[in-house]
Amino acid sequence: MSHATSIQMHVTQVITVGPGEPAQAIHRDQWAWDMYPFSKDYQVTFGTMWAMTDFTAENGATRIVLGSHKLEDRLQFAEADTIPAEMTKGSVLLYPGTTYHGAGANGSNTARSGAVIHYNVSWLRQEENQYLSVPIEIARTLPVELLRLIGYQLGAYSLGYLDDLRDPIEAVRPDLASRRNGDLEAAQQRLRSGHKITQS
Repeated sequence: MSHATSIQMHVTQVITVGPGEPAQAIHRDQWAWDMYPFSKDYQVTFGTMWAMTDFTAENGATRIVLGSHKLEDRLQFAEADTIPAEMTKGSVLLYPGTTYHGAGANGSNTARSGAVIHYNVSWLRQEENQYLSVPIEIARTLPVELLRLIGYQLGAYSLGYLDDLRDPIEAVRPDLASRRNGDLEAAQQRLRSGHKITQS
């Protein structure tokens, strides 16, 4: 996602697959944006699945289609096309949003749980509206870097500002009013210099 000026938290959730639950449909997380046909080499989201319990083939480990991040969009796969991402509690699975995957069926007698934390480029809408999910009283106690990550930042030079092009961080941290994310000229300079993603 190095083509973006900044990234933001896309969604946070705990997914539990209980005993006897069927497999989830194989999908791409990038489909969250109305199945928009992004170029297959253009990543706009990145996923992490943290194992809160052991993930096994029997208890519904996330199943992935190896190499599928390079394939065309809107394909369909069967369970036989996938492999289970087996991992011990505390491990993490990292994958781009173009990876075809889905939770497996749970044929065991115990639940499997995983914490999902996904990120996306800041110029796309978040799946979970993070800056509204976090009460303002709590938001005011968070580090600036985390505030920007949950959405209190510009998505690009003119996306997501407050009234007169103000940095949205000012909604929770008025003391940062002098710290701007930049204007058109600054954005063009970043493009010319091959900018990197920042969270400043």
